[in-house]
Amino acid sequence: MTEKACTIHRLHPAHRDDIGDLVTRRPLPGPALDHLGAFLFLNHHGPQVYPSPNRGLPFGPHPHRGFETVTFILAGELTHRDTGGHESTIHAGGVQWMTAGSGLIHAEISSDDFKRRGGAVEILQLWVNLPARLKMTAPRYTGVQADGVPVLSEDAGRVRVHLVSGTRGGITGPVASLTGVFMSFAYLDAGGTLLTEGLQGRDVFLYVVRGNVTVAGTVAPAFNLVELTPGDRLDLVAQEDSVILLGHADPIDEPIVSHGPFVMNSVAEIHQAYADFQAGKFGTMG
Repeated sequence: MTEKACTIHRLHPAHRDDIGDLVTRRPLPGPALDHLGAFLFLNHHGPQVYPSPNRGLPFGPHPHRGFETVTFILAGELTHRDTGGHESTIHAGGVQWMTAGSGLIHAEISSDDFKRRGGAVEILQLWVNLPARLKMTAPRYTGVQADGVPVLSEDAGRVRVHLVSGTRGGITGPVASLTGVFMSFAYLDAGGTLLTEGLQGRDVFLYVVRGNVTVAGTVAPAFNLVELTPGDRLDLVAQEDSVILLGHADPIDEPIVSHGPFVMNSVAEIHQAYADFQAGKFGTMG
């Protein structure tokens, strides 16, 4: 049987929504797409250069429940602290994967050293939904430095796939997703071709960080989320040096009710999340 290739159904440009002095673009949610399957939200911070000295990143302590955050540090660094006792500073090329689950408070800030010296920053954070059976799972956190993320060289070295979770080419990423999410980021030289198979029945997430790529001859430029038609495989060609996020996940056929930092299945569950947070059940940051 011939595999059916994905094509571009629609491009969703990111809109600018700076947070203080942090350059921020958000393609999801957007005017024409509230979510893309299990993928709920994407913030693209930077690229920019912070001066010396600076106030650092603005994400002080805040709560979450009911989903996961996947944070890609493409340039600079990010310090994570949470009420589960996890703390780490992840540098360029690394990834932070946090399962908020039943609820915790975390902060995503810059180290004192970075605030003194400044430097380049480019960070992307993706929110991934959890099904009802896992929304109240115990929180967990995995921080992986660049040297812990396998890099698969493909197309005669013109494509480098940084594998975060799932399996590709017989290699498995360092994060064990609770729901079988495949997640990666890739660097493509001009003319490089990336082929991804086994997508039947999966929700595919493709965001162009920089450069531009084509899918079935249609161009997707930087700062665009690419909504694809259903298919078994994705053929992607870089028209210039490019960087992409590429993931896929099984559909979650459940209601999505989100409000602020919580993503649940009903309004009642949102109310309960706020009540639990206000009652101190998410812990306190020292």
